[in-house]
Amino acid sequence: MKVYLTLLIVSALVTYVATPAMRHLAIHLGAVTAVRERDVHSVPTARLGGVAIFLGLAAGLVLASTIPFLAGVFEVSHSAWAVMAGAGLVCAVGVVDDVWDLDWMAKLAGQILAALLMAWGGVQLVALPIGGRTIGDSYLSLIATVVVVVVSINAVNFVDGLDGLAAGLVAIGGVAFMVYTYALARDASPGDYSSLATLIAAVMVGACLGFLPHNVHPARIFMGDSGSMVLGLVFAAAAITVTGQFDPSVVGQRVQQIPAFLPMLLPLAVVAIPLLDMGLAFLRRIGKGQSPFQPDAHHLHHRLLRFGHSHRWAVAVLWLWTFVFSFSAASVVLVRLRYSALMLAIGLLAAAAITFSPGLRRFFARLWRGAGAAAAPARKLAQEGRDAAPSVHKEAKHGE
Repeated sequence: MKVYLTLLIVSALVTYVATPAMRHLAIHLGAVTAVRERDVHSVPTARLGGVAIFLGLAAGLVLASTIPFLAGVFEVSHSAWAVMAGAGLVCAVGVVDDVWDLDWMAKLAGQILAALLMAWGGVQLVALPIGGRTIGDSYLSLIATVVVVVVSINAVNFVDGLDGLAAGLVAIGGVAFMVYTYALARDASPGDYSSLATLIAAVMVGACLGFLPHNVHPARIFMGDSGSMVLGLVFAAAAITVTGQFDPSVVGQRVQQIPAFLPMLLPLAVVAIPLLDMGLAFLRRIGKGQSPFQPDAHHLHHRLLRFGHSHRWAVAVLWLWTFVFSFSAASVVLVRLRYSALMLAIGLLAAAAITFSPGLRRFFARLWRGAGAAAAPARKLAQEGRDAAPSVHKEAKHGE
């Protein structure tokens, strides 16, 4: 796990350092999101944060290729480089959209091409984790891969509507997925438990964590389509990789009562909130006779804001739901199934109470304000210390 954590940190640092540079570039190029009626931000905000996310991912994968522990991942196939190539393609499409606003059909074509590129490089859905079945027809395998990738890309894109929301959701789900795939790899091949799925999840989480400090409310930069499409594609790649990597019968020997369909269930649990948001949006727009890609202000995060949640609290609520779904599913590889079900039930009750109870919302808001008030004197002293430092330095220099 130390190797994966190191790669996570490297990816985070590269993304964190690259994001301010991309902000300046976005302003120079005019890649700025204006304030529109359906948006919740109040000032024009730079895009192109997705380029920094891609750079963090690429840095993590390049470093991983030099580590002996992961040598088998890169020697067996070119799948890791196929993921990077697909991510680079959708990132380029997203940059063009962030700067010049592409038509949705052009973006969809780019997503399909990226999925095909990954499939050509070896990242292809060839096995289903239900009874160890395989997809016998190569064309069906290709179609299934493209569908999974395009759905994942658009699910993340649809949910990217509040500061820090998409990056936080993917980071939380990615941590659960990383723990899950690492546990499976250790069980399936104790002698060599290096895993492409775990590697992809680690660098993806790192890129999200490196971007979040710049993106939490009030955001200084948005990831834009260049970021949401990259994260959706990379997560789909990790999910596709793990479904064909492990034999469910072997995995089942480690922990009693592990469902054979878990490798498919966990990715769905991680993106449950984005998928729900996308599904409701499609039904809503088709019901009104609109294009399913027609933007509106009726996403889940918009509804939470209208319900009375603040911007940050709405993001925290959606993070909480993702945490409950993803970690409850991932816990099946660590504890008995009944305990995982109990964790899920308790988590759902807690998340529902926090989401729909105005009293609890006000209670937590008071706690948050109280914590802020308690920390205010310390922040003030620190600021005064920073302000005084230059003058002290000048006086010392004058005394010399």
